[in-house]
Amino acid sequence: RDEIINYYEYPAEQIRVVYNGAPFSSTETTADKQALRASLGLPPDKPLVLFVGSGWNRKGLRFAVRAINQLREMHLVVAGRGDADDYKFPNVQFLGPVVDMASLYAACDLFILPTIYDPFSNACLEAAMAGLPVITTSANGFSEIITPGVHGEILSRPDAIDETVLALKKWSDEAYRSERRPKILELASQFSIERNVDETLAAMTGLFPQ
Repeated sequence: RDEIINYYEYPAEQIRVVYNGAPFSSTETTADKQALRASLGLPPDKPLVLFVGSGWNRKGLRFAVRAINQLREMHLVVAGRGDADDYKFPNVQFLGPVVDMASLYAACDLFILPTIYDPFSNACLEAAMAGLPVITTSANGFSEIITPGVHGEILSRPDAIDETVLALKKWSDEAYRSERRPKILELASQFSIERNVDETLAAMTGLFPQ
C-alpha cells in the first residue's frame, strides 16, 4: 500500500489492504515434541529455530545463519529448496522440501525470516498458527500484524545481526515462550482464508457495484 502511494501517487482512500489467510484453523498437533524431533532427525535437547521457504537470498537465510552461528546452543532448521553448500555450519540443518509441515512446526520452538522483502509471508502465519513466535523484519508485511515481545520480534534490518542474536536469546527462554503462546495462537486465528476471501469479495463489490 505505502509503495503504491509513494511511487505512483495513487489515492490512499482507493486502496484496500487484504491480509493473507491460512487454509486451516491451526497447525497445532498433540504429538510429542521429542518423538517428532526423533522422526525428523532433529536434535532432542536444543532450542530449534525454523526457517521455511525458497529464494533464500531474498528471504535472508544468510543473515539467520550468521546470527545462529553466534549461538551454538541453538540449532537452525531450514526447510525448502536452495543450495545448502553456501550456508553450511555445524548448527544448521537442511531438510529440503517438507510435506508434513505441521509436524515440523510442532517440533521447533521459534521461527525466523530476516527477509529483505516480503509482501506478507504465509510461512510466518503458519508458524504463528502453530504457536511459534516469529522473528522477522519490518520489510515483511507480516510484521504489521504482530506486537514485538508478544508475538515475536521485528528486526529493523535483515542484516542487523546483533539485534537478531538478542531476539533469539530472548525467545529461547521456554517459560517466556509458553507464557506468550496463547496470544500468538489468538492472533493467528484471526487470519483465516475465510476472512481473506470475505474481505477480497467486499473490496471487489466496492469496485464493481451491482
